[in-house]
Amino acid sequence: MTQNQNLSRTKKLVTVAILIAVATVLSLIKLVDLPCGGSITIASMLPIIIISYKYGTGWGLAAGFIFGVIQQLTGLNTLTYVTTWQSVIAVILLDYIIAYAVIGLAGIFRKTIKNQTAAIICGTIFVCILRYACHVISGATVWVGLSIPDTAALIYSFGYNATYMVPETIVLIIVGYYFSSMLDLSKDGDFAVKKKQESTIPLPFSVSGGLVLAAALIYDTVEIFYNLQNPETGEFDITLLSNVAWLYVGIVTAVAVIAAIILFATGKTVKKTKEKESK
Repeated sequence: MTQNQNLSRTKKLVTVAILIAVATVLSLIKLVDLPCGGSITIASMLPIIIISYKYGTGWGLAAGFIFGVIQQLTGLNTLTYVTTWQSVIAVILLDYIIAYAVIGLAGIFRKTIKNQTAAIICGTIFVCILRYACHVISGATVWVGLSIPDTAALIYSFGYNATYMVPETIVLIIVGYYFSSMLDLSKDGDFAVKKKQESTIPLPFSVSGGLVLAAALIYDTVEIFYNLQNPETGEFDITLLSNVAWLYVGIVTAVAVIAAIILFATGKTVKKTKEKESK
């Protein structure tokens, strides 16, 4: 192995280590921590998805495995709820090791889907479904009789885990979209900023307007799904939609739409002014 190859590998290892650390920090910043298990984070899976897309699924799986081990270490208290050694192993594998390792498969669409953003979003949805499946299987087997009732355990587990995995996926797609729209991950080496493209709205205004709408969508999603899980039983209950603070949802949405319209309109005005001055 040449000196340049050694440096390249070392650089990859350092970058991967930093991204795993970022993922860990993001996993600790919870938008919502549901009362009966599960949480919604600020796109904590995204750094692992980036590793998988940029460096390949081999690196991604390794990073996802390490991330899963860290998540297990920070969530050791969950093992106190299970009694047998078989259950302990099942929880470690299904709720942590495998559930987070599969995030490393997010880069599988890089070669088949040429558009970077589309490939990352498809990969994101794919690994979120895989992780969701791991939690559903765990809920329908290990947690039956503990946090999940004995009757209709599989259906219950589908609803229970959807209350945090669906909004987690939506948040991840929104943040991933903006990250991918700004950085070029297809090239080897450093993360490159995408070349500025011609737009009807200057970049600062278009990004700000989009972020305002994205923040409102994240708030609305979290607020709605948080209230779909019964705080006493953890059961998915559609009737709990009545508990959603619809007034706040409406206000946040309306303010975001108005702010975005103002930003977009201001952006167009600024561009026209600059075009006139340049003539």
